[in-house]
Amino acid sequence: MKTFRMGGIHPKENKFSAGKQIQVAELPKQVVIPLSHYIGTPSEAVVKKGDVVKVGQLIGKANGLISANVHSSVSGKVNKIDVQLDATGYKRSAVYIDVDGDEWLETIDRSTEIKRECNLSKEEIIRKIQDAGIVGLGGATFPTHVKLSPPPGKKANILIINAVECESYLTCDHQLMLEKGEEILVGTTILMKALEVNRAVIGIENNKKDAIVHLQQLAKNFKGIKVEALKVRYPQGGEKQLIDAIIRRQVPSGRIPIEVGAVVQNVGTTYAVYEAVQKNKPMIERVMTISGKTAPNPGNYLVRLGTYLASVVDQAGGIPEGTGKIVGGGPMMGRSLMNLNVPMAKGSSGVVFIRKEESVRKPVKNCIRCAKCVTVCPMGLEPFLLMSQSERNMWDEMEDNCTMDCIECGSCSYTCPSNRPLLDYIRFGKTTVGGIIRNRATKK
Repeated sequence: MKTFRMGGIHPKENKFSAGKQIQVAELPKQVVIPLSHYIGTPSEAVVKKGDVVKVGQLIGKANGLISANVHSSVSGKVNKIDVQLDATGYKRSAVYIDVDGDEWLETIDRSTEIKRECNLSKEEIIRKIQDAGIVGLGGATFPTHVKLSPPPGKKANILIINAVECESYLTCDHQLMLEKGEEILVGTTILMKALEVNRAVIGIENNKKDAIVHLQQLAKNFKGIKVEALKVRYPQGGEKQLIDAIIRRQVPSGRIPIEVGAVVQNVGTTYAVYEAVQKNKPMIERVMTISGKTAPNPGNYLVRLGTYLASVVDQAGGIPEGTGKIVGGGPMMGRSLMNLNVPMAKGSSGVVFIRKEESVRKPVKNCIRCAKCVTVCPMGLEPFLLMSQSERNMWDEMEDNCTMDCIECGSCSYTCPSNRPLLDYIRFGKTTVGGIIRNRATKK
């Protein structure tokens, strides 16, 4: 069975919410929709206090190439435009909307009928995706229309749909495939048309056998689409790891997937593309997982953007007793949340409760030079060395040792017998080095 060739680990899966049908989260009394919840430049507000908006109405216009439109997820009145702490702890501009009813734009097709045929041109498809504010839902939240527009001289020859969901606990993509399989395949054909490719592969890890069988049956009616079962291995959901697993091409250091003729899109993004192109529905909601070993009601929830996570957690039974840490996203690549008064964003894939006894860090010991961190690194880096250089502010050396290639998967910290906070230091160093690189480019 296929998998990537370098590094990797197999943490406990803990997929407690697997098989739980997607529940529609209750509408809150107020939403706080960030104008920046994706990679790139924040959008510019096009509404003001007192404006009445409908579901799907544009409230933030993209500002620059790497930017995305933002739409209202509810109907009601704009209370204010102010700042709000996001999941990373930074203050971001956001639109506060008091909810009044649930009135949608008339242009959005809310019927459950599956629309299979798409007669739009490549340019029209990309424009619709851009207008709808679609971004990558696998975590990176890179604007999708940019990914579908390769730089001059570059051409995709394969589309890869990332349906791996290798993070522990998270099951939102898995359940989406079971409930919206045909729409995902239609979305795949739309993406193929936008990229002008005749081949697509949907990669799914083998711990989701029901989704594999389901999509394989459906794919028989779609030309050029193959569903590939992959060996369970973390972090197979990384773009470069998935490309290596499926087509045995390795993306060079510092390069992007299009360099090897591949474009990767998350399965949730693919469904959002279907809704945008076929149903005129902007990105106003997404499925997320609420889970944990002691979670009272682990499940998958369809949540409107801007809903406070506290509201969704309450619907899922509240914070379980004995919780020591709350993680936004999965436990390997997610971030600890200071509290749940954080608005649901486009990249919010889940909330995971970690028990007290598992959330306390063990005493850090000296590095014993065992090289386990090197063995498991899927990018072929030397985490022990990068941590040491980060501790000593050796930014030039970190850059030379390809710290920007780190995908922050946490495999090194997970496997370290000395409990060294490798990822923490590498992430800090990577942020610093990235800033240096950007400043250098600006001065040229």
